Amino acid sequence: MKSVRIAGPTGFLHFDDAGAGGVPVVFVHSYSGSAAHWSAQLAHLRSTRRAVALDLRGHGQSESPARDDYAVESLAGDIAAVVDGLGIERFVLVGHSLGGAVAIAYAGEHPEQTVGLLLVAAPGQVPADQANQIMTAMESDYEKVNESYWKQLLAGAQPQVLVQLRGEMASLPRQAALSILRATFQFDPLPALRAYRGPKLEVITPRGDTPHALHKLVPDLPHILVTGTSHWPHMDKPDEFNRIMDGFLTTI
Repeated sequence: MKSVRIAGPTGFLHFDDAGAGGVPVVFVHSYSGSAAHWSAQLAHLRSTRRAVALDLRGHGQSESPARDDYAVESLAGDIAAVVDGLGIERFVLVGHSLGGAVAIAYAGEHPEQTVGLLLVAAPGQVPADQANQIMTAMESDYEKVNESYWKQLLAGAQPQVLVQLRGEMASLPRQAALSILRATFQFDPLPALRAYRGPKLEVITPRGDTPHALHKLVPDLPHILVTGTSHWPHMDKPDEFNRIMDGFLTTI
């Protein structure tokens, strides 16, 4: 395993890089997460191919942006900084939740480098009035609303996953959390997803099966439902997720 830092658009970015052979796979974590979310997938893949997981700015061991820039399109620049710095020209991109939105933004901007796009519980597009209500509530009573939000996402999590995610949640500063949530609501994934015409698949959970979910907004987006899990199916059910990932990789 090679765990090092590289200069990004707003500061140093941490990443975990190892393995060889085949088309590389690059993993992008969720809101408040880190490259460690993909440990089961990295271990699974690295006997046959290169796998890279990065910490987005302000997450894990990466530096926070000085100007509080967490726009999804800006976060896609973190992916570009890592893959370009490592000299990776073509790769499969895997993104979970916020990382799914960031992966979509990157793939839409760099379709020639993205040979496959595997999304995990990626956000769709919440109606503006609903998004505004959520942000207003978060800003007025952050602790209570944030706890309610996390309680819903964590329902069904394995005990060890729950402990890890709770610790990460507590480490994310309030202002950064609000900025990331606001930026996620503001991002429209549909233009970028339409611009990317390569192979794609989304793994969804029952909680994500809402009217404004990505697979409802894009009816031709292939998707697979994983049940009995929290918002983090790749952590709660790594063996099942890895089988799905392997199946997707065989199509590329």
